[in-house]
Amino acid sequence: MTTFTVWQYDDPDRAVAAERVLHEAARAGRLTLHDSATVSWPTGEDRPTTRHRRRDPAHGAGWGTLWGLLFGALFALPVLGAATGAAVGAASRAMSGFGIRRDELERIRESVTQGTSALFAVTEEGDLDELGDAFLSSPVPGPPAAG
Repeated sequence: MTTFTVWQYDDPDRAVAAERVLHEAARAGRLTLHDSATVSWPTGEDRPTTRHRRRDPAHGAGWGTLWGLLFGALFALPVLGAATGAAVGAASRAMSGFGIRRDELERIRESVTQGTSALFAVTEEGDLDELGDAFLSSPVPGPPAAG
């Protein structure tokens, strides 16, 4: 089963480090990684930096469009007003195939703030115990925050 996961960290650099661990776990066969992206929001910056690391060139444009829609709706629009509500609604319709509800997208938007980062991943067929071991033995300090 395909799974969409978001791991939020209380440090703007940790999601990028965690993404490296995730990609290594995929190379080691611990899971099938379809795609991933990160959001990093250093303290003092007006908006976060997003990064999509294309895994599959054949599907890269499709994933890039999905991440662009999601990140644009969550982070690039004004925080208040009807435009944000409409954008999050459009993103939730696009993400509905992954079982992501509007309230979950709202929680992501509220959780990723200055001084934090998040790793977004689309995976399947993972051994969560082995993946957990990979994170514990990696240089990424501590587990992701709940989210």
